[in-house]
Formats: sequence, C-alpha cells, structure tokens
Amino acid sequence: MERYQEIERSIIKKFRKDIWSKFIKAINLYNLVQENDKIMVCISGGKDSFLLAKCMQELKRHGKINFDVYYVLMDPGYNKSNLDLIKKNAEELNIPLEVFQSDIFKVVTDIDTKKACYLCAKMRRGHLYNKAQELGCNKIALGHHFNDVVETTLLSMFYGAEVKTMMPKLHSDNFKGLELIRPLYLVSEKAIMDFRDYNNLTFINCACRFVSDSSLRIIDSKRKEIKELINDLKKVNPDIEYNIYKALDNVNLNCVLGTKKDGEYHSFLENYEKEK
Repeated sequence: MERYQEIERSIIKKFRKDIWSKFIKAINLYNLVQENDKIMVCISGGKDSFLLAKCMQELKRHGKINFDVYYVLMDPGYNKSNLDLIKKNAEELNIPLEVFQSDIFKVVTDIDTKKACYLCAKMRRGHLYNKAQELGCNKIALGHHFNDVVETTLLSMFYGAEVKTMMPKLHSDNFKGLELIRPLYLVSEKAIMDFRDYNNLTFINCACRFVSDSSLRIIDSKRKEIKELINDLKKVNPDIEYNIYKALDNVNLNCVLGTKKDGEYHSFLENYEKEK
C-alpha cells in the first residue's frame, strides 16, 4: 500500500468517528456539496487545508454526488523552504496541486501591523475568488474547523459587541455566482492534530513575517486569549464548545434586546406593546 493510501485509510478507519463522520455530517446538514458543483479547495499549506483536500478526494471517489474538484495554492510570497514543504506534502498526499503567484506579502510589508492581517486576508480572498472564476468554479472550500467557529463567536461577542459566528457557507457579495463553503465545520482541531501526528506529517503554520516577528505577535493574541479561556472553561464543563456552537443554532428571539439583518437594526421594543 502506498504512503498516501495509508493516510487515506486512516481518515476512513482510524479517524472515522472524529473526522470522516463529522465531515460527512457537515456536508449533509448544511448541503455544502451538490450535483455538478465545481469546487476549488484552497490549500494554505497548513494541517487544516491539507486534511480538507484529502476528505474532498475521498468524497469525490466514494460519494454519491457527481462534482469536480480543484486543489489550488495561492503563493503570497512564501520563502523557498515553506513552498518546498507544501509541494512535498502535496506529492506525499497525492494531491494534484496547482500553484499560482501573488505579491501579497510584498504589498503588506510596509503596512501598519495592526492592519496587516486584515489586509492580507482581504487580498487573499480576492485572489482566490478570481482564480475560482478562472477555473469555472461555483464554490470555494476553506479549511476552517469547529474550534474556529466557536472562537470566532466569542471574539465577536467580547471584542465586536455583537452575536455572530463563522457560517458553514455564504454567498460572495462581490463575485456573483460564487459560494464559500467550510466542510470541516464540525471537525475539531484536536482531531486534525491527532490525524497529523498519527501519520507523522509536518505542515507549515502561518508563514507571514508579521507573525514570525516576536515583537508583532500581539496580532494573534486575542484568539490565543479566547483559546485559553475555553480550555479553562472545559475543565468545569467539557461540553462548553458544543454548547457555544449550539447556542447559535438555538437563538430565542423572545429574549434578545435587538437583532440586525442586512444592516437594519430592530429593537424588541418595536413589538413589545402589541404583545400585551
């Protein structure tokens, strides 16, 4: 059995409960993949996107849905060692990776570090949507996982003063006909790390110079703070992450002060007197 086949087997067998079943559940629950879809899987070089690529390969090979899938890496300016590692992993995992270049790292070099991550993410998204259109795709798949969803929810509450979460899919506002999907939506980060370690795989983390510079690590400090808070809460309530996620699927509109949709705010007071 080839190395990549052993890795594929581990997804279906060893990690069936924690990865494969939850991947399939998200696909079905949120109707993420449909007949005749053309999906571009975005590879960043990290553990999440590479696992996503393998899961999509398995779905394509063994699933009942007929769809096309493309595996794409946008190189924002990785150094040679990181780019070589990404290509090595793609080969080892038997992923037919297409690489295209951008100058994002160069552009953000002289940007205020407080804005660098936001600008980098925005530019990445634009390049990826353009590439998806070039390939004739109607969907882009990203490797965000369950913990990203939970952490984003708390970040929005604590630092954005609003209740919102990372959605399993959404339509693009600026690229008509394109949809973003997150098939690892229900898969925990721990399961992904266990998969990585079990198969003796090594992936890059964020290769941005801002994060690697010790004086600029404050950029990621808020998410780290939320991770630590959740870990502390789990000591008291092991189900805390699931409960946070489920709360966003169980909003009691009778007990909220106000809601906002498409930028329009509505207070509970608007209908309060009518309900007497």
